[in-house]
Amino acid sequence: MTAQQRRSPLTVVVGAGLAGLACALDLCRSGQQVALLESSDGVGGRMRTDRRDGFLLDRGFQVFNTSYPQVKRRLDLRSLRLRPFTPGIIAHTSKGPVRLADPTRQPRKAGALLPGRALTARDLAAMAALTVRDAALPVGPLKRRPDRSTAATLSRAGLSDEAVTEILRPFLAGVFLEDRLETSARFFHLVWRSMVRGTLCLPADGIGAVPAQLARGLPDGVLRLETPVAAVTASGVLLADGRELSAASVVVATDAVSAARLMPGSAVPDGRTVTTYYHAAEGTPLAEPTLVVDSSGAVLNTCVLTEVAPTYAPPGTALISSSVLGRDRPGVDSAVLQRLSELYGTDTRDWQQVAVYTVEGALPVMEPPWPMSRTTRFGPGRYVCGDHRATGSVQGAMASGTRAAREVMSDLVRL
Repeated sequence: MTAQQRRSPLTVVVGAGLAGLACALDLCRSGQQVALLESSDGVGGRMRTDRRDGFLLDRGFQVFNTSYPQVKRRLDLRSLRLRPFTPGIIAHTSKGPVRLADPTRQPRKAGALLPGRALTARDLAAMAALTVRDAALPVGPLKRRPDRSTAATLSRAGLSDEAVTEILRPFLAGVFLEDRLETSARFFHLVWRSMVRGTLCLPADGIGAVPAQLARGLPDGVLRLETPVAAVTASGVLLADGRELSAASVVVATDAVSAARLMPGSAVPDGRTVTTYYHAAEGTPLAEPTLVVDSSGAVLNTCVLTEVAPTYAPPGTALISSSVLGRDRPGVDSAVLQRLSELYGTDTRDWQQVAVYTVEGALPVMEPPWPMSRTTRFGPGRYVCGDHRATGSVQGAMASGTRAAREVMSDLVRL
């Protein structure tokens, strides 16, 4: 710890998810004295990976987007050993499976986009215009657009009901964790832009490698695992073991529900819940790293993770990830396996369930008008940050943590 850090007042950051890590890193780099308190045994919050019997199991299906500004600023992408998904999807529609590929990245598969194969000529033109506009425009104008639902925006863009119902809704349901396309169009445009400009991939060591890399940038002694906070007090924080930690500033960087418990009166948006089923099979049901989406809604999406990153399972074993909206319930796994048999065109009766993860509040409900960012200030010396204070994304979480650090430092200067 530097002399400047010893002299500066302590800032406590509660929660070592992406927002808390970003906040703590920026505060430390500015010379502040920081304690980052995490109640669990590891960093990452919802972005963690478990190792079990040779499998890498992300806590819910997640993908990593290389185009986010915070990602480019903070992470060494090479050391993450990123493995890309196919730049496109296979959509199982009421008329059968269709492939939608990015012709700029997969020219040999551009034939799948010929009018009538997946989309009509009018739909292809509307989607191309929407994509070019979102990719070319700076972020500022996208954020300032009048907000409406994603469904309304797709309709205004000229896409047919069939194209939305059969292809776009099933794909976006897995992105937004809701199947009515009620999510803010501002957020949709930013997500669409990021997908066009970046690469969707997975780290070879699991999605938990992302927060783990951020945590390695912290000075020794800043991160304190298995240190739950019971309350935020007038003088700092009260730990669950009864000890008090005095702090001039406290940043709560937890999920929205926990933040409201620690900071009564803070806004708590509703959350989207998703359940992911992991199955192991002796052979791959799809020999490509492509996301499969389902217009029937029986599953949100499914993919063979070991086709993306073979490190996710022991040699010779395929690991299949499949997600559904809501919580795990009796009989859902059997229904999922039945639908997977139809989607992959194979017998799934011998597939073994490896794990089930239900993630409550995996994303905030982002209905219009949804602000892309908001202040983290809650009271004098008290701050709340997280994706629920920005957008439900890696970018949103880290951007909110960045803003919290900036506002903490600005307020400390005024003391």
